[in-house]
Amino acid sequence: MEQRYIQKIAEKLSLQVKQVTSIHTMQSEGATIPFMARYRKEATGNLDEVVIGDVVEEIAYFVDLAKRKETVLKTIEESGKLTPELTRRIEGCFSATELEDIYLPFKPKRKTRATQAIEKGLEPLAKILFEQSPVNIEEAAGGYLNDDVKDAREALQGARDIIAEWISEAEPARASIRQLFEQGAQLSARVVAAKKEEEEAQKFRDYFAFNELLSKSPSHRILAIRRGEKEGYLMMDITISKDAALDALNQLFIKASNEAAGEVRKAIEDAYNRLLKSSIENEFRLISKNKADEEAITVFTENLRQLLLASPLGTKRVLALDPGYRTGCKVVCLDAQGGFLYNTTIYPHPPQNNWQESLATIKALVLKYDIDAIAVGNGTAGRETESLVRSIDFEKPVSVFQVNESGASIYSASDVAREEFPDQDITVRGAVSIGRRLLDPLSELVKIDPKSIGVGQYQHDVNAVKLKQALDRVVESAVNYVGVDVNTASKHLLQYVSGISSTLAGNIVMYRNEYGPFKSRYDLKKVPLMGPKSFEQCAGFLRIPGAKNPLDASSVHPERYNVVEQMAKDMQASLEELISVSELRKGLNKRAYINETVGEFTIEDILKELEKPGRDPRGSIEEFRFDETIKSISDVRVGMQVPGIVTNITAFGAFVDIGVKQDGLVHVSQLSNKFVSDPNQVVKLNQKVQVTVTEVDVARKRIGLTMKTSVAPSEQKPTRSAPIKKAEPEVSFQDKLAQLKSKFK
Repeated sequence: MEQRYIQKIAEKLSLQVKQVTSIHTMQSEGATIPFMARYRKEATGNLDEVVIGDVVEEIAYFVDLAKRKETVLKTIEESGKLTPELTRRIEGCFSATELEDIYLPFKPKRKTRATQAIEKGLEPLAKILFEQSPVNIEEAAGGYLNDDVKDAREALQGARDIIAEWISEAEPARASIRQLFEQGAQLSARVVAAKKEEEEAQKFRDYFAFNELLSKSPSHRILAIRRGEKEGYLMMDITISKDAALDALNQLFIKASNEAAGEVRKAIEDAYNRLLKSSIENEFRLISKNKADEEAITVFTENLRQLLLASPLGTKRVLALDPGYRTGCKVVCLDAQGGFLYNTTIYPHPPQNNWQESLATIKALVLKYDIDAIAVGNGTAGRETESLVRSIDFEKPVSVFQVNESGASIYSASDVAREEFPDQDITVRGAVSIGRRLLDPLSELVKIDPKSIGVGQYQHDVNAVKLKQALDRVVESAVNYVGVDVNTASKHLLQYVSGISSTLAGNIVMYRNEYGPFKSRYDLKKVPLMGPKSFEQCAGFLRIPGAKNPLDASSVHPERYNVVEQMAKDMQASLEELISVSELRKGLNKRAYINETVGEFTIEDILKELEKPGRDPRGSIEEFRFDETIKSISDVRVGMQVPGIVTNITAFGAFVDIGVKQDGLVHVSQLSNKFVSDPNQVVKLNQKVQVTVTEVDVARKRIGLTMKTSVAPSEQKPTRSAPIKKAEPEVSFQDKLAQLKSKFK
């Protein structure tokens, strides 16, 4: 990559040139973002994954820009119109938009009104008019009549068509109109009249006659309007003042007050109406869509990160229940590593109502398999099944957890599930997934398409490629942040480890199955396709608990084992003693181990890891219980203070499960007594919170909640157990926001 691009990236991201250069060099050599952030801190200047990711994105942008420049230069050269000045301008630009503006006049075109006029020999007349000299335009036009041009009126029209195209392709004109769009573009939407009364159209009724400043439109609103347009219920426009646009263009191109200038004015208006307006509007449609996508993807990725890094139960024996009514509750027993032991089905709920028999079955399985914890899916019959489990006296401590089962059905029908459990049906696989999510959310959730986990915002409307790239990066980051036990990890989990492809992940599992557990990190080099670069990238993130070398269970990279061994030697201790005796580490002279390849950041990381080698950075899981007095929305009353769990976070608030089928919405204005601009500042996914019910609409299945410490009476709304038939109730702002959960999910 050219040095000027490196310099530009450094300026944009406020970094040093050497930092960007190092990242580009390492990436070119095959280094991943997690590896650079964790094991090359000296080279990056201790940048985190987010900033390194930004650098990588900017590098990709300029790589694509350089390729596009080559295409543009080649195309213009082949047309015979490339000049040294044009070459200099193209090679010197740093913006894709600027490049396309430069290229536009030279871009091969389909037949246009202007090209047709040029073919009729009217370009010289257009030049005469464009110069706005004091000429008699009728006489001037008369000089260009021929078999294709019958009269002066037709000649002048053709000349104006040519001028209109010149103006629409002129860089100053496009820049001027673009600036007006940036400053004051209005986003408007209106309902398609013929579909206004259709039931499906009602979910877009807030946008039937809508208008606001585009720059003020939040991502979810833009995506909602675009969805309405896509489904044929809305018409969307992005507009500016036509008068302001024409004034700006006239200032650029009108330089006289005569007949010729009058023709140019007409051409300017035509250029704006027919060419410029639609072109720049399409630009801003794309810009606003990309911005909305970025914001929605940011919300999604942050939610996914929190979900993946949720607290694990750890190595405990689990009984998992996938609840149901008519088809019963699927029960599976898992060992401490998530291995499948046994499955059956119980029918405690209607229509069978085998309550006592189900109690006996669960109690017997808990005793037989020495179960430590029970995981209950939070879907249909989840609360009733939890009550069943909690009513049992197991004569030993058994923790009970409700587990979010979103996506479990997707997993159960997937190729991954069929590969893991070829002899079990999808209901059993779903129950296993619920149990494993309790043991280790990260290891299980990586098997499911993130879009199916239920923590996104308009995930089906955003750019699919960008969404997948962002989500894959989050999964990769989470997996490498936690680390992976190479002797128990699934193929699907391993392929998210830095430097490990899907094929190499499969080879690791096959090698493990054939030769037994890995005893050393260096044994990984025996795996087919595990070359030096792959080993360098992955070794530090793979753990081998109980290995002969205790460092194999830590995040210390094998390339730095010699540093730790030297530390132990200097303190006249073994590695085990250096790790277990903190006083030994305190006596180390850190600077003695710094050299050309090992810097202060690396030494600090090593010593920090030696304090608790191989520790799981995720917090400890806590048992949680919903309010036992509420099982459905009909039990919920305004003013109730109840415990809940945050299930989804959006730009406009947080959704909280309070133990009924419908999650309640805590609007961003209700998250705190203080002003909150970003819900993530206050709440996290899976966080246990105390909320107060402010609104209940049983008919519409809407629950309004607040986390404010006190709720003014004016903020509370009466409970409605049935629709009001006499008059249509006023739809509250909070209610409108809540509709987004179900209508646009």
